[in-house]
Amino acid sequence: MKTLSRASRFAAFTILCFALTSAFAKDNPSFTQVGHSINIGPNEKVGDLTCFGCSIHVRGQVAGDVTAFAGNIVLDESAQVAGDVTAFAGDVRLDQSVTVAGDATVFGGRIRRDAQATISGDVTSMGGRGWFIPILLLPFVILGAFVALIIWIVQRFRRPSLPAAA
Repeated sequence: MKTLSRASRFAAFTILCFALTSAFAKDNPSFTQVGHSINIGPNEKVGDLTCFGCSIHVRGQVAGDVTAFAGNIVLDESAQVAGDVTAFAGDVRLDQSVTVAGDATVFGGRIRRDAQATISGDVTSMGGRGWFIPILLLPFVILGAFVALIIWIVQRFRRPSLPAAA
């Protein structure tokens, strides 16, 4: 009986992993949108949800993470999230009976949480939109100061030196 080489076994294992991953993805599809809001109905089960410049509204079940950049996240009654909920420059609202198995993080926004909503992980909020602007502008300010320093050094060395007064 002929044995398979190590490379053949690795190739077979890789193909099997891709096949299993795509099979699970059909059961829980993930969504990524830019500029168009994502709405998950009460009987829907999905994977990860990611939204850029739009909002996410969940009434069903999310098997992964929910992330919004410059948008809001709304988890209605009985919504369930197995992963983390993260909003950058947006708000998060959790209604009653909402369950989040991971962390809830809000950066540059606010979190509104009903008393009956449960979050199993940590809750982190850096509220207010004031944090967002300095963090985005700080690299440009540092880059501008560095360019100004280089220009000043180049001009200093290009300037002709004056002879000493007698």
